[in-house]
Amino acid sequence: MDVKILVGQRVKELRNKLGISQEELADIAGLDRTYITSVECGKRNISIMNIEKLSIALKVSLKEFFNF
Repeated sequence: MDVKILVGQRVKELRNKLGISQEELADIAGLDRTYITSVECGKRNISIMNIEKLSIALKVSLKEFFNF
């Protein structure tokens, strides 16, 4: 499976676990809502800097973030 899809699925999984919307996640992480949507759909080649922002916003370590 494509790594972009795996990362997107993980973001969605962690976001749903917190019970927050894409818009709320975007606000917390300092990113645009449409960016979150495209990440979750596997359409973005997300940078490590944005992965860090998302992991902080999702309240998980980078290690836990990549624990698929």
